[in-house]
Amino acid sequence: MIKLNVHEAKTHLSRYLKLITRGETIILCNRNRPIAEIRALPEDHGKRRIGLARGQFTVTGSFFEPLPDEMLDVFSGKA
Repeated sequence: MIKLNVHEAKTHLSRYLKLITRGETIILCNRNRPIAEIRALPEDHGKRRIGLARGQFTVTGSFFEPLPDEMLDVFSGKA
């Protein structure tokens, strides 16, 4: 785990991003006080399969009906 102040992180961002992609975690500090943890996101394992929630809910026909005018006014900022 690496501790960095904001200035150092800004100055050498590319260098630290390389370390993060290799699995390193960085604690970002402001005046030596920790404010954030920077780490790599988990790898994307490809596209999700379609139909994973099949049978868990149903969409009724009313879902596809137009919204009432009052509701459309709210969404468009007229209300």
